Amino acid sequence: MTDTKLSGMTRRGLLSAFAATAVIAAPSYSNAFGLLRGAGDIRRIRMYSGRTGESIDTIYWIEGKYIPEVMKEINHFMRDWRTGDTVKIDTRTIDIMAAAHRLMDVSEPYMMLSGYRSPKTNAMLRSQSSGVAKNSLHLKGQAADLRLKSRSVSQMARAAASCASGGVGKYSRSNFVHMDCGPVRSWGG
Repeated sequence: MTDTKLSGMTRRGLLSAFAATAVIAAPSYSNAFGLLRGAGDIRRIRMYSGRTGESIDTIYWIEGKYIPEVMKEINHFMRDWRTGDTVKIDTRTIDIMAAAHRLMDVSEPYMMLSGYRSPKTNAMLRSQSSGVAKNSLHLKGQAADLRLKSRSVSQMARAAASCASGGVGKYSRSNFVHMDCGPVRSWGG
């Protein structure tokens, strides 16, 4: 995404400066974080993709509003890397991911294994594994499969489940956690 120049400063640079100021000025709420009430004045997501080599570390929500340009970047980042297809990622999924990350009190970015999946990719994965749902929420941009080096699958799943805002799947043998904004439920071991 290219930046639009504003008097020698890019729009992205201006947003970054504002966001940095907001981070410093934002009040802190000790253990008051919850998905609906406690995302604070800002929400941030940090991820990298081992598949594409890309990373993202951005504030996507400030004082009750999603930042449209940043959301487009997140949509692109979470695309189906096999086909290049993108969809609008459900903001509830991003909020769950960000809330769980903050609850774990880590600075390490998530490794995103899977975000959006095209029907073609989902069908291919289903043909290789019984663990891939036919009507996966990945097809709607409502799910992500994530990993952290510094936290166990159980720790990640507990953080996501404590948000009580969607589905949480533990895949211990494959070392990742599925987070989605569908019905509240959990599975796996």
